[in-house]
Amino acid sequence: MEQHDHIKWLLRTKGTSLSEIAKSLGLSPTGVTQVSKGRARSKRVENAIAEATGLKPSQLWPEKYPQHAETN
Repeated sequence: MEQHDHIKWLLRTKGTSLSEIAKSLGLSPTGVTQVSKGRARSKRVENAIAEATGLKPSQLWPEKYPQHAETN
């Protein structure tokens, strides 16, 4: 499963979506989708997606985070 599809699946299991996250942040769904796909970077959006899935950003996008970057 592609990373973006996995994120969408995780969000669905939690009863939300990228569109809902975009709405809560006051952003466009397209912008949030670009972050989910790894085509854009926004710590704010990454953190919101991670919080909604119950995972850390480093678990969703390990290629963007050095191995020891997050300690929480």
